[in-house]
Amino acid sequence: MMSADEFNRCFMKLLILFIAWCVLLMVSWPLALFLLVFAPIIWMLALPFRFALLCIEAVFALLRALLLLPARLLMPRDRV
Repeated sequence: MMSADEFNRCFMKLLILFIAWCVLLMVSWPLALFLLVFAPIIWMLALPFRFALLCIEAVFALLRALLLLPARLLMPRDRV
């Protein structure tokens, strides 16, 4: 569940995006309509690359955790 602060941030991003699109619509309506039609297509084409990046990031996090495991085990536990 979203907290109120996260919801407000998400709502503000969406509102700013909508206002920017409205300004683009007033300045250049063909470009705004082109963006409205092709932005979801470009987003769907980018999804596999985002998924691959997520997997690569997870592999590097696992490698980092494995490499730092001996240091974490040898670290003194009485830190405050």
